[in-house]
Amino acid sequence: MSEQPVDDKAHIRHELDLSDAQWIRAEPDGANLEDCVEYALVPHTDGVTYTAMRQASRPEGDVLVFTPSEWDAFVKGVQDGEFDLPG
Repeated sequence: MSEQPVDDKAHIRHELDLSDAQWIRAEPDGANLEDCVEYALVPHTDGVTYTAMRQASRPEGDVLVFTPSEWDAFVKGVQDGEFDLPG
């Protein structure tokens, strides 16, 4: 039986103020996708700027939160094709 994933940002997630977040659509240049993800840089009182990510078609839905190093690793993985669908 596998263990449930640990939410290592549970202590921060409820403290982040997303009400004034400037959400940026993550889509290719010139594209206007019906649905994509959006991300926002959200400063916190602990001095860290977290990156929040949500599904554009469900802005009231779940929001993922990344530390700066996690976001950097994610972006590098995207750039390297780590998440591309098999061709």
